[in-house]
Amino acid sequence: MTADRPLPGGTDKYGPAAAATTLEQYFHRWSELHGGVDPRTSPLIRVWLTFAYGLARPMTRIGLSPNGVTGIGLVIAIAVPLLAWQYTRTEQSWWLVVAVVFTAATGLLDNLDGAVAVISGRTTRWGYVLDSIADRISDVSLLVALWVLGAPGWVVVAAGFAGSIQEYARARAAGLGVAEVGVVSISERPTRVIIVAVFIGLASWSPYGIDTAGWASIGAWLALAVAVVGVCQVFATLRKRLIGD
Repeated sequence: MTADRPLPGGTDKYGPAAAATTLEQYFHRWSELHGGVDPRTSPLIRVWLTFAYGLARPMTRIGLSPNGVTGIGLVIAIAVPLLAWQYTRTEQSWWLVVAVVFTAATGLLDNLDGAVAVISGRTTRWGYVLDSIADRISDVSLLVALWVLGAPGWVVVAAGFAGSIQEYARARAAGLGVAEVGVVSISERPTRVIIVAVFIGLASWSPYGIDTAGWASIGAWLALAVAVVGVCQVFATLRKRLIGD
């Protein structure tokens, strides 16, 4: 349900396409870039894409590029562990409140860069690569924030590794011509962002007698569990598709 940059393969996915100047054109372009899935058949996807379109339109009007949106999202993601570190120094919970806002913002911007690319007709191969690299750096930064707050380092590393395996499998499949894996796993990037945001928020509040490190640890364990399930889902689907080929 994200407006990601186009995946390799298919017509006009390797370079700029016509700008999507209306919402219906945006739906059409999004469908082309997501294996022909019609977003209008799903109320949830339709609402989200309408929301993304509404936010992205002003960005295109002021000339903000898709790569510029990607860069802003990356900087915000890198700031999250720094905000967590400030909390450990000062024990002032408002640092973590800001960290939650930044985490949500980087997740939103990760969707909006693709929306800006589609609306402005600036979908490019370089944009796709840059967006993918920025996503992986952002994933690491958000998990590092949980480690800074007290989550076990090996759990954080394992969660990051499992998440990267899922994305690597998709990238390798794309290299073999599989543009769409055909499964939305439980561990898509929005889920990973939500987990970090929720548990940083709980860490700032520390309810139910669980301290900051405890909530950060629970968040890291949940991120690991979700990532492992996501890897299994993607691997199972890829195996069926590739063996069938």
